[in-house]
Amino acid sequence: MPRETDAALVRSWLFVPAVRPERFAKAVASGADAVIVDLEDAVPAAQKDDARRHAVSWLTSERTADGAIRCLRVNGLRTAAGLRDVLALVDGGVAPDFVVVPKAESAEELALLDAVLAGPCGPIRFLPLVETARALEAAVAIAAAPRVAGLVLGGADLAADLGAEMSWEPLFAARARIVQAAATAGVAAIDVPHLTLGDAGTLRDETERVRRLGFTGKLAIHPDQVATIHAAYAPTDADVERARRVTAAVEAAGGGVVVVDGRMVDAPVVRAAARTLALAARR
Repeated sequence: MPRETDAALVRSWLFVPAVRPERFAKAVASGADAVIVDLEDAVPAAQKDDARRHAVSWLTSERTADGAIRCLRVNGLRTAAGLRDVLALVDGGVAPDFVVVPKAESAEELALLDAVLAGPCGPIRFLPLVETARALEAAVAIAAAPRVAGLVLGGADLAADLGAEMSWEPLFAARARIVQAAATAGVAAIDVPHLTLGDAGTLRDETERVRRLGFTGKLAIHPDQVATIHAAYAPTDADVERARRVTAAVEAAGGGVVVVDGRMVDAPVVRAAARTLALAARR
């Protein structure tokens, strides 16, 4: 059974190619909150079967005390490779913490995936990738589909489908749409990876931008990116102190009206304070 992990508290989601099993332990040791073994883009067609066997073996191996969240990105559900990925989970009774679903375009296909996996694997939570204009249009419904724990921006494919550049301004509306859809459903919003390696400054700036916009975490394609992502999501001492004051005031009021630092405290403020304290605990 998948662990009850709050996807909205996961800052870094590190991809590792399923065809490179020697890297799995290194990915876990990187300090990433979650490791995504990738059967899709990182694996050539001729190596899909071998990669699938490596992934299933890793997912069924004994967990260590590292605390890493184990995820699997399958191939698209409209492809033969994707159907084989799903059947491998069913046949093995394999339950990743999350299944990353590429090119999801409707709530119905996620409901069908849930129906197929729920019996043999137990309930598995999904992270659908928003990678097409059609998916962006259906983002609210996709976010509210069964077992969905978060929406993921598939920036490169979405930009190509929109005929846009993969940069901040052209994708701003898409990012805002994903955040809004995720917030409506109360699930995580996860940003596209920064594709330029060795560029920690730009990665930090981009991560801070998406954090301010409302994204709860970011994908990574190299272990060196993990620390930068975590630093961008780390609450400041002032943030933590205010969150503590909010929490204490709410508890003292016992459900009554609360004002902290001259501002009314409502439910969203309380939730934000709880998230700040949870993130601070991970520093």
